[in-house]
Amino acid sequence: MAKQAKSKTTRSRPTSRKKSVAIIMGSQSDWPVMRHVAETLEILKVGYEAKIVSAHRTPQRLYAFARGAKKAGFKIIVAGAGGAAHLPGMAASMTPLPVLGVPMNTVALDGKDSLLSILQMPAGIPVGTLAIGKPGAVNAGLLAAAILALSDAALAKRIDAWRAKQTASVGKRPKD
Repeated sequence: MAKQAKSKTTRSRPTSRKKSVAIIMGSQSDWPVMRHVAETLEILKVGYEAKIVSAHRTPQRLYAFARGAKKAGFKIIVAGAGGAAHLPGMAASMTPLPVLGVPMNTVALDGKDSLLSILQMPAGIPVGTLAIGKPGAVNAGLLAAAILALSDAALAKRIDAWRAKQTASVGKRPKD
């Protein structure tokens, strides 16, 4: 049973790289969006670990994670949250690592509440805020990789190749 419970809170993909990026989210319901961060990092061969760390329901887990993230070897945290969306800001308040926030789409306000909660941080507690939902998750993965690529020439080449492929995929004329 302990293994089953762990699989609900932690997910990682084996890669040839150390797990440099922590992907955290407030609940399992955030995974359909946050998996796009993971998929982007996988394409670029960047190691990551994904965890459920709720600011409201598991505050002690959040505290332990955020305080220990740097020592655990993470370089960047990507945090997805919806509604009150305290997770990115709370994590940023407890770690020196860069935190990228991905607002979740919400039923009540289409994610605008999440966006504003993550965006409007007090001076001194920075959170890099991305777009709501899947576009923000993909861009968070790309931004995390770009930050890591500042000191990793091989990763920089993989990002360049990804961008070239994206550019080449755009047609010159519309098709019927």
